[in-house]
Amino acid sequence: MARLLLLIPVVVIATLVLGTLAIAACLVVPGGRLLMPLARLWSRLVLWAAGVTYEASYDAGIPRDRPAVYASNHQSLFDIPVLVLTMPVDFRMVAKKSLLYVPIFGWALWLAGFLFIDRSNRERAIRTLDQAAARLRRGTSIVVFAEGTRSPDGTLLPFKRGGFVLAIQAGVPVIPISLRGGTAILPKGSLNPRPGRMQAVFGAPVDATTYRYETRDDLVSRVRERIGGALAGETP
Repeated sequence: MARLLLLIPVVVIATLVLGTLAIAACLVVPGGRLLMPLARLWSRLVLWAAGVTYEASYDAGIPRDRPAVYASNHQSLFDIPVLVLTMPVDFRMVAKKSLLYVPIFGWALWLAGFLFIDRSNRERAIRTLDQAAARLRRGTSIVVFAEGTRSPDGTLLPFKRGGFVLAIQAGVPVIPISLRGGTAILPKGSLNPRPGRMQAVFGAPVDATTYRYETRDDLVSRVRERIGGALAGETP
């Protein structure tokens, strides 16, 4: 409970101050380039207040000079700040539409070029993925939570295909990300975090150019296997 009493005011104040600065920065310099330093500061403050530390490991084959789709599992509300601090390249994220309506936070992400997908509307979801593909072709990596929502117990849920179709369309690799430790710190449905350590394991790229739309499920299965293996402690 003591952590929660510290975390709430830190999140509120950091979001108000840094989020407002981020909105102003995005209006002055469109494209979101100035958002990321503020997002990293926000993420450090949130993790510090929650007593969460983190570490990351990276496969040597991850491309740093060209875009990719980074596909991650999703265990905890702390996954986003950990990803913000560990992503090896500049990125934008495809997030669920409800985040757009979070005051200040959602507005700043929208101005910075983050994409919000409405899975209840297939036509709109397809348009969002088309926009994400255009971002990839212009050189910006995209992060997706492959399960589409947080797992209640850390077990991998079925993967949504959208991010993988995106990689096939844009002709970019998929980088598996295995986030570990989030369920023990703050499981889905809980608002009381426990101090702990999270790990972000960035696995070897999967070449999406060897797949077609008709074989997208094979790409999904391969990436899911790699994410699950790293969650189980295997070499990614």
